[in-house]
Amino acid sequence: MVREYGTMTSALFSPLTIRSVTARNRVWVSPMCQYSCENRDGVVGDWHLVHLGSFARGGAGVVMAEATAVTPEGRISPWDAGIWNDDQRDAWARVTEFIKGQGAVPAIQLQHAGRKASTYRDWSGKGTVAVDDGGWQSVGPSPLAFPGYDAPVALDAQGIADVVAAFGEAARRSLDAGFDVLEIHAAHGYLLHQFLSPLSNERTDAWGGSLDNRARLLLDVVRQVRRVAGKDTPVFVRMSATDWREPEGWTLEQTVTVATWLREAGADVVDTSTGGNIPGVKIPSAPGYQVVHATAIKTGAGIVTTAVGQITEAEQAEAIVADGRADAVFVARQFMREPHLPQHWAAQLGADVTYPPQYSRGRW
Repeated sequence: MVREYGTMTSALFSPLTIRSVTARNRVWVSPMCQYSCENRDGVVGDWHLVHLGSFARGGAGVVMAEATAVTPEGRISPWDAGIWNDDQRDAWARVTEFIKGQGAVPAIQLQHAGRKASTYRDWSGKGTVAVDDGGWQSVGPSPLAFPGYDAPVALDAQGIADVVAAFGEAARRSLDAGFDVLEIHAAHGYLLHQFLSPLSNERTDAWGGSLDNRARLLLDVVRQVRRVAGKDTPVFVRMSATDWREPEGWTLEQTVTVATWLREAGADVVDTSTGGNIPGVKIPSAPGYQVVHATAIKTGAGIVTTAVGQITEAEQAEAIVADGRADAVFVARQFMREPHLPQHWAAQLGADVTYPPQYSRGRW
């Protein structure tokens, strides 16, 4: 695709349609944990409305809400957002209504933290939250602790079935709350990633050992969420393409294989990241360092992919999409620094972008 900055042919600012949902551009807000449900009840409030609403107002195509727990014990911390009850659903509806009113697509990341659950947010403490301080027993595929946290209890067959059902119920409430995209979090060392990786899954039953077995839970979750989502709602899956511990850990080759299975199970997009399951690994961090993984999955699995990771400049993001290395970019930290980032990037690329009339005098 030709990149002619200044002539409004920007690939980054072209729309993208997935099933029945069209994003106005390909600059998307990555899910960012806020740990700001101060009542520890998973009910979002004003902080979340302003945080996410500002990105929609600033011109983002998709605004993805933070990792949102499908069960109480699936929270990373007691301060996490949830979607396991109707009060949480109703609180999210206020947020999605505002996002849609600004022309953006509201999306939600459905999450179970597994062995990385019941931990303190950075500014409240370190390590596992004790039960007498509002914490709980974490669960995982195997009784292997993430370093620095308490050991989980291995899920039995009923517990695994309950997780699948919880993702389905969370998907239903998310749709009722007004979300137009559902993302399943299978990255960053959380529960579904824990089952995928042999570094955290030492099971010898039907959910361990072979790649087919280790991917079984994720595929069951995707099928369940697809059943709830129907034919019109896009389903994304965030995956860590590598544990950065090859050959014994989770690898890009395995990710490409599983991404093919995900597509066949009803997933539409692989939101590509890396790492998070094992601390202390050497990651070659640099601008756009994870894009190569998105490209490999896009090419190898024939599925739409998004790229993340130190994407901070307009021409950098434009090139990723225009060259076909990924279909869209998810951005987090740069959005924190600059909530009106798409408007700024559009001006730099000579593309068009929506401004609220109240902000039209501030056009770049």
